[in-house]
Amino acid sequence: MPRFLTRTLASLIAATCLTGTAIADTYPSKPITLLVGYTPGGSVDLVARTVAEELGKRLGQPVVVENAAGAAGTIGAAKAVRAAPDGYTLLLGSGSEISIARLTSPSVKYDGQKDLQPITLVGTQSMVLVGANNVAARNTDELLAYARANPDKLSFASSGVGTPLHLSGELIKQQAKINMEHVPYKGAGPMLTDLLGGQIPLAVLVLSSALPHIKTGKIKVFGVTEAHRAAALPDVPTLAESKGLDGVDMGVWFGLFAPAKTPEAITARLDKEMAEVLKQPAVRDKLTESGLALAGLGPKDFAAFIGKETAKYQKIIQTANIRTD
Repeated sequence: MPRFLTRTLASLIAATCLTGTAIADTYPSKPITLLVGYTPGGSVDLVARTVAEELGKRLGQPVVVENAAGAAGTIGAAKAVRAAPDGYTLLLGSGSEISIARLTSPSVKYDGQKDLQPITLVGTQSMVLVGANNVAARNTDELLAYARANPDKLSFASSGVGTPLHLSGELIKQQAKINMEHVPYKGAGPMLTDLLGGQIPLAVLVLSSALPHIKTGKIKVFGVTEAHRAAALPDVPTLAESKGLDGVDMGVWFGLFAPAKTPEAITARLDKEMAEVLKQPAVRDKLTESGLALAGLGPKDFAAFIGKETAKYQKIIQTANIRTD
């Protein structure tokens, strides 16, 4: 290589390094918006608000949670995709709007794996297969035996078509080779009301929503959907512990994202500070008490995790032929 080209290349590399360092040193210089694609009070919102205050302290600027709710989280995700890639608009996202939405709905134009930069996987939360107290089965094996003997008798509810809860129910059906009609609800509230009243036999719920009712004995719990037992319910078996359901391993997950093309110096700073945020006892306690298993994966491992989760979703969706529009 000619000497002048070598000098030019070296200068460019040095300039790039200096630019990255300068960005990291000056960022952030104003408040940061943390988008949530759901209404206040839900599991995604809870995670966002739990980490936002501590993250703001560490960055020296407020991190303000903004709820851009609607369309199964895709409104908030799309807003993050359109935002300037400067680190001042972030997204606390989940599998629904990052991966599932595009697989079930052709109208979703963004690609969560390409148009958003994963920063930190905060953690995962199991779902639970629960039943009304008037369901005769006492455990998962009895429930599956009843389903096989009565193929048109059982139905399960979820908070909507194409949600992780719906996909978990379909995965159970596919693994156990049973038939259960899916009954979609518009949110967890009405579903819980009908479950508690015995008007629906089964439902898949996020652990945090089901936990109070399980502990008071108002609903039955058959098993958790992840392959490991939940710390909040250590005596409750996983569904995978039952014969025929050994392939069931699915949870909901929550992570921090930035628009694609956000400078690496910024995403690295955010990931570094998030790692410290997740070490804080108050943050850890609040998240684990809500049923979260903390992960703390950085950008590379988080991206690989999303790839595996998306492949899992795609297989379930194609087998069940799930479409939301």
